[in-house]
Amino acid sequence: MPNDPPASTGHYAILFDADGEDRRLALDELAGLQPDDSQLLWVDLRAPDSDMLDKVWQAFDLPARSRTAIAKDVTQPALGKNGEVFWVRVAALARDRQDDDAKARREARARPKGVVLAIIAGKRFVLTIHDEPVEHLDEQRNREDVDSHVGALSAESFTVALLDWQLSTYFDAVGDFELEIERLEVSILSDRQLDCLSQLRQLRKGASRLRRMLAQHRVVFDGMSRPDFRPTEGKDADRHFEKLDIHFERAMDVVENARELVVGSFELFSSQAALQTNKSMAILTFATVVLGMLAVLAGILGMNFDAAFFDTKTTGFMVAAGAMLLLGIIALAIGRARHWF
Repeated sequence: MPNDPPASTGHYAILFDADGEDRRLALDELAGLQPDDSQLLWVDLRAPDSDMLDKVWQAFDLPARSRTAIAKDVTQPALGKNGEVFWVRVAALARDRQDDDAKARREARARPKGVVLAIIAGKRFVLTIHDEPVEHLDEQRNREDVDSHVGALSAESFTVALLDWQLSTYFDAVGDFELEIERLEVSILSDRQLDCLSQLRQLRKGASRLRRMLAQHRVVFDGMSRPDFRPTEGKDADRHFEKLDIHFERAMDVVENARELVVGSFELFSSQAALQTNKSMAILTFATVVLGMLAVLAGILGMNFDAAFFDTKTTGFMVAAGAMLLLGIIALAIGRARHWF
């Protein structure tokens, strides 16, 4: 987009044009702008103040009711509409930083962080608002070139694309979650098994939180797939909303599977702990048997009767001790050869 005005820090507006070049706009240019059927206006605001919101609402002639989409301290996903304008509030997952510290990585998995994203769409425009940086929106802006043809999309279709990305953050989170599970299972199966209960507890909490965060969006995706949500937009919009709802259900299945992975890891840990216990019991049993044989031999030698062997004094003691030692070595060799320990 050459010679376009630079976007102010945290805010930008792009007018996608299917018949011409896409161009960036200053926020002051929004007032009175009327995109045609081959254009789509996308405005993204990061942590806007009240004055800026008032200007944007006035520029788009948005209903006051849609301000509920960006209510402060409200993170619950929601869906609403007023005439040709509809809005959604969702929570996308922030991408985890790749931390080499295993403890920090596990803590991040146990407390997935959500970024609240509000999307307001009307005739040929989409407005996105968020208080924290959203990495995908920046990527979306930077990768679009002059021949993107995004302007041919309707506001509904572009909103579906943004929400589809929002669901993809949960797929990415589950992928990272599975990687952490694999690391944990390798640790469980290692020769030097560590105490993995705390890690399992953290991962179980993370899986449950991930499911709760995603399940709250059912009201959004089910509501958008209903025939009465946008009845005047035709079958294309209905088809996109239905596919988005299917994608949501698939994401729910994937998140549910993450919980099952934790349960499977716990069963593996329990099996390994039982196996280690069995090995310990086998060693203790073997040692008990060997010591029992030696005790029997010592008991025989300690019987109170007159035998010529006891007249050998020191020599007899050395012979008895050597026989006990030899018996112990033979027992250890047999046990080792048969893999009893």
